[in-house]
Amino acid sequence: RVARHSHCECSPQCSKPHATSFPGGCAVLASEALEQPKTFAQVAPTVESDTARHSGGGRASRTLVAELPPLERGLVCKVNALRDGRLTFFPGNQTVNLPSINFMKRHGTVFLNAYTNSPICCPSRAAMWSGLFTHLTESWNNFKGLDPDYVTWMDLMEKHGYHAQKFGKLDFTSGHHSVSNRVEAWTRDVNFLLRQEGRPMVKLTGHRKQFRVMETDWQNTDKAVNWIKEEAVNFSQPFILYLGLNLPHPYPSPYAGENFGSSTFLTSPYWLEKVNYEAIKIPKWSALSEMHRVDYYSSYTKNCTGEFSKEEVRNIRAFYYAMCAETDAMLGEIISALQDTGLLGKTIIIFTADHGELAMEHRQFYKMSMYEGSSHVPLLVMGPGIREQQQIPNVVSLVDIYPTMLDIARIPVPQNLSGYSLIPLLREKAESEASPRGPRPSWVLSEFHGCNVNSSVYMLRAGKWKYITYSDGSSVPPQLFDLTADPDELTNVAIKFPVTVHSLDKILRSIVNYPKVSSSVQEYNKKQFISWKQSLGHNYSSVIANLRWHQDWLKDQKKYENAIDKWLGK
Repeated sequence: RVARHSHCECSPQCSKPHATSFPGGCAVLASEALEQPKTFAQVAPTVESDTARHSGGGRASRTLVAELPPLERGLVCKVNALRDGRLTFFPGNQTVNLPSINFMKRHGTVFLNAYTNSPICCPSRAAMWSGLFTHLTESWNNFKGLDPDYVTWMDLMEKHGYHAQKFGKLDFTSGHHSVSNRVEAWTRDVNFLLRQEGRPMVKLTGHRKQFRVMETDWQNTDKAVNWIKEEAVNFSQPFILYLGLNLPHPYPSPYAGENFGSSTFLTSPYWLEKVNYEAIKIPKWSALSEMHRVDYYSSYTKNCTGEFSKEEVRNIRAFYYAMCAETDAMLGEIISALQDTGLLGKTIIIFTADHGELAMEHRQFYKMSMYEGSSHVPLLVMGPGIREQQQIPNVVSLVDIYPTMLDIARIPVPQNLSGYSLIPLLREKAESEASPRGPRPSWVLSEFHGCNVNSSVYMLRAGKWKYITYSDGSSVPPQLFDLTADPDELTNVAIKFPVTVHSLDKILRSIVNYPKVSSSVQEYNKKQFISWKQSLGHNYSSVIANLRWHQDWLKDQKKYENAIDKWLGK
């Protein structure tokens, strides 16, 4: 058995760009048709399970297999809001022990710069399942995702003879999430400013031996484990398994009272003890008067413009890291189940996330932001044919999952996808041989059109630069960050480097006509709001006054209704 380690493969002097976000998933692919490389099969005893508490020692080799076997068995495990990928690298990995992630790093490959295509649950998942950018599927918010009959990569695999099984959170189709969530997104252009969330808080539950805190996720993990042990192990046909976890997404708090609507970072002493408080970094904040106007709107609507002590911020971050540790343990249960059934050495595992969690960076929690804590996700791959202890610095994103899954399974990849297969990067194949579409672009795109942000947002990451622009590209000032010199994204250098801004904006406009998309979203928001309002009839005033923003709304109900009427052109 292999002991779980928390150290990073990088030295403290490592200058490579490090990824930073944890809300995603894991995929497992396997084949018995081809001889498996001994390098992985021999060193793939299970990682320590928190339920079994096994431990031991071992070392992995670094042999690269030239060809990946066709997928015959696969598992995808996806988590929600797992802290940005920086937790998987030095120095971020020093804050909490994530043994299952570390196991995957030692025996597989980690992508250092992986990004969500939209930093919020449903649109991000829609991009992963469709392989298309958000503006192409029009997945504008948590209420507007893919159509229920959309053909996903898992559907295609099933059509090609794979036994497909899903457990846990899916959340990529339209029609879900609360009324408050959708109305807040529709009315983001209205000229008012209301707190839509309660103040973020922490809560300790249970005792030092209680490791099952997020019971729903554990139940879904149990289902996946049992399915592997009781069904998958006996299949003669290939299979693909998907597990979606809600952790480490914060928990909702009471609708009314002092802590109404706030997100609760909830954990038990068992997990909190895994966190190294001394290693927790207290993020620097700009003064409220110096914040970018969109950032201020986000911070205000998330109820984060008040005073927070360093102790409060440190606790929020510590509790969040503890929730990541619990999530990591669920991944460990899946890996252990594969080992117990003899499938681990024959299976490719992909672990990634929807988006990150700001955890009070930039005076915000949640996601809905292009800052690294929100948009930068983990992406790890382990299995036969995957190089061990490899770090890939290329920028990649979740739309790449679709062609990657089909590529490994030897299923023809549609040429209209936004994403590119990760296989050439994983096996170091020449880009010229990689795809009929040509080499992978040197940029990734992310966009956001939902709540807590009063403008459509577009982000282009290319090299050391992160370019963020808004709405029509002129009404709101853009942002430019040099992630090498300013990894915390505290200094907007857009004015200092106008040529770079122009160049990146030109690339962005070649990908998407973003002023036109922004206008389409504005029209969509109005139409949806009008339809919703008409459906309520005489109950409209009462219903809208008692959404999550009720504590502010009820102070001057007529003022806010008039603002909406003005927005609608009345």
